[in-house]
Amino acid sequence: MKKADIFEFYRRLAELNPSPETELQFGNTYQLLVAVVLSAQATDVGVNKATRLLFQDVKTPQQMIDLGEEGLKQHIKTIGLFNGKAKNVIALSEILVRDFGGAVPADRDTLVDLPGVGRKTANVVMNCAFGAETFAVDTHIFRVGNRTGLAPGKTVLAVEKQLEKNTPQPFRVGAHHWLILHGRYICKARTPECWRCPVDDLCRYKPKTPAPKAKKIA
Repeated sequence: MKKADIFEFYRRLAELNPSPETELQFGNTYQLLVAVVLSAQATDVGVNKATRLLFQDVKTPQQMIDLGEEGLKQHIKTIGLFNGKAKNVIALSEILVRDFGGAVPADRDTLVDLPGVGRKTANVVMNCAFGAETFAVDTHIFRVGNRTGLAPGKTVLAVEKQLEKNTPQPFRVGAHHWLILHGRYICKARTPECWRCPVDDLCRYKPKTPAPKAKKIA
């Protein structure tokens, strides 16, 4: 995608959603970290449902430790891979209390070293909590980046590097939110809804998916 088209691509998405945010629900940076860890191979809707009651009582790493692994499992058992996630959340909480005074460090490399926290999770936390210009590439962004020609790459890291290179100001902080939402609700995996896409003329995807035919009234 040409530089001018990339700017226009983001401009249109920003015009439709000037203040994009993650759909995960949280009350502070620690809860955000936990929610993102839990969201691996799970939907935001499912995570929000599981954490609604959890986050009423657990707002700090120490409170999570006090709840314990078994107690946490009871809250998140509807989420995939909940056993391993519970173990990781307790372990990272212990590290935060022991090494960081209970605070979430504003450093991507430090975050990646925490149990259950990969590069994507660290990028989300850095962006949502600290306003960093990071690009958390999930399956939606990987698809949108390749399908549209915005940031083609064979690996998640390659797409992330292309986004870092190609995304202009003033769109860098909000970029990954716009792309995730675009992939989640319009540029879907099986049937992209090109007929209602605000950037279809800029997109390199061929062929465009036509609008579904109206059902005949019997």
